[in-house]
Amino acid sequence: MEASKSDFQQYLSAIIDDTSLESYIPEIVDVFVPIKLRRNEFLAQKGKVCTTFCYIQSGVLQHAIEIDEEEKTTYLGLKNSCTSALKSFLQQTPSRKSIKALSDCSLLSIDLTTFNALVKNNRAFHQFYFNLIERQIFLIDDYRIDLLTLTPEERYKKLLENEPKLLLEVPLHYLASFLGISKRHMTRIRKNIK
Repeated sequence: MEASKSDFQQYLSAIIDDTSLESYIPEIVDVFVPIKLRRNEFLAQKGKVCTTFCYIQSGVLQHAIEIDEEEKTTYLGLKNSCTSALKSFLQQTPSRKSIKALSDCSLLSIDLTTFNALVKNNRAFHQFYFNLIERQIFLIDDYRIDLLTLTPEERYKKLLENEPKLLLEVPLHYLASFLGISKRHMTRIRKNIK
């Protein structure tokens, strides 16, 4: 098994967290196919149906919406995580957001037919998907509470503590948008917090 798929297998094992399901994992890994995105290419585009669920081997994917002709970052997909415009993907409806590569990306992907077959027929993938969604709900809940209860400085400090690699991999204006902070204010915060 190539190294990149080995990383994917380890990721699946960690999310599934049930050794009795380990024997089902190779089947999952085998059906994911490699794809590449160059910087600024789209995995999903607003108004079009998302056709892919993927694991990020390398690179950063920006989930974004446009409000009053200004791009707002809603999520950043990093190496060793899964992503999709999930509602569009599962319901085969036009996406309300875009997912763009902020750097060259290597992904492992599946289409909806394969995804549904795995959920239905592979106990490990079913457990993986349940655990993944549960974790995402926790993250979304924390993010919303942070937006309402923390100052911009506190949100930036929390990002520094919990996701320091974001500061190295993601341009400042995308981080500012993700944190709900203006670019100018973000620059001031960074000068004051080292």
